[in-house]
Amino acid sequence: MKTSLRILGSAALLGMVSMAQAEVAVIVNPGAAKAPSQSDVANIFLGKDKSMKGVDQAGWTPAKEAFYSGVTNKNESQLKSYWSGLIFTGKGQPLPSVADDAAMVAQVAAEADAIGYVDSAAVNDSVKVLFTLP
Repeated sequence: MKTSLRILGSAALLGMVSMAQAEVAVIVNPGAAKAPSQSDVANIFLGKDKSMKGVDQAGWTPAKEAFYSGVTNKNESQLKSYWSGLIFTGKGQPLPSVADDAAMVAQVAAEADAIGYVDSAAVNDSVKVLFTLP
């Protein structure tokens, strides 16, 4: 009985680890006029480039952590500090956000100039993947 519980516990832990390490897909509308580079994507999500409408995820999720650390080299506290500075000086506002991966896919699919990020498992044919992050 103890062995069965250990195996079950190990399997659950492995499942949680693999979920935390899922790939993140940067997505755009299939009809997007241009495909931005990774540095362009960083500038869009930092409010420096307005060529596309960046859509953020609400809260600090594993996908959001992987996206911002991989694309902008910023963690949660650095990102909050960055936006606080822009808001305080009147130079910018945070991007609009959606609740989850499904809402992100729907938003990006609905707007020709939208760009976002999701767990790669949430990608479907309504959006185009620019690149993925581990």
